[in-house]
Amino acid sequence: MTDVPTDEFAPRPKRRTPAMLQELTQRSNVRGALRALSHYGAIAVVGTLIGLIVSAQGVVWALPLMLLQGVLVAFLFMAVHETAHKTAFDSRRLNVAVGYLSGFLIGLPYEYYCLFHWEHHRHTQDPQRDPELIVGPKPRSETQLAIAYSGLVQVAGRLRLLLKHAVTGEVTVPWIPAGRRATIVREARIYVAGYTLLLLGSLALHSALLLWVWVLPLLFGQLILRPYLYAEHTGCDHTRSAFHNTRTTFTTQFVHWLAWNMPYHVEHHAYPAVPFHALPKLHAIVDGEIKYRGQGYVAVTRQTWAWFRTHFDGAKP
Repeated sequence: MTDVPTDEFAPRPKRRTPAMLQELTQRSNVRGALRALSHYGAIAVVGTLIGLIVSAQGVVWALPLMLLQGVLVAFLFMAVHETAHKTAFDSRRLNVAVGYLSGFLIGLPYEYYCLFHWEHHRHTQDPQRDPELIVGPKPRSETQLAIAYSGLVQVAGRLRLLLKHAVTGEVTVPWIPAGRRATIVREARIYVAGYTLLLLGSLALHSALLLWVWVLPLLFGQLILRPYLYAEHTGCDHTRSAFHNTRTTFTTQFVHWLAWNMPYHVEHHAYPAVPFHALPKLHAIVDGEIKYRGQGYVAVTRQTWAWFRTHFDGAKP
């Protein structure tokens, strides 16, 4: 199934007024807390069940729950993303605190990601300046494509960069301004120190609990997160318009909850100051302007996979 053409099925766009946009950009500590607590609460519940099953019956019996846990943990990326925009909460401190915690749990330094993502929004779909296109793998075969969709290459790449920043104290990527490099190095060293303490604590306690409820699930979850992320822009136009360079995907309420409403991705790129909880209202207003409208993630993943196959010469999405 292909993207639905806008001019055939989408309603006409509605007029935006300053008052309407002002209302849509209202942030809420309550809504942010409810979404964050529900996400972290689900992780805690599933993690507890994994621990109990591993203790009572062994690791194999816990594998199905590890897969579920993997999706929940990997999609903490969405908490990092929303807090990077400072739209998850009205409180800046809450945004930063939840951003740092979520970034630590998925191996993605928060301050680094904020700068990386700012450049992505400034230069979306620009092959020379969009960091997502610069650092992304460029598959040249079916095997490399499958590895890219596993998400493991991306995780390994950001962990290598984290270690480089922590060990060498050097930051050379172009999207980090000189005045912020010391912050990025300090952040990387804090993350590495935290991971080291957790490892040493696990060894001292002779416990593999973190491996079963966190590390392995995080890797499993990339199998779902990476195709989801490829759906956001792959195969869309190389243009400045968010309504042409980004895809909105129609999906289930569970995925909307899990991804903090980011399936409304055109809406987010067009109006990044609008918090996650207001994106459904924004969608109703701008729906008729959206060019790429995916009909479910299974269908869109088929499209993005096919797009990559036609670009095995190394062209970027």
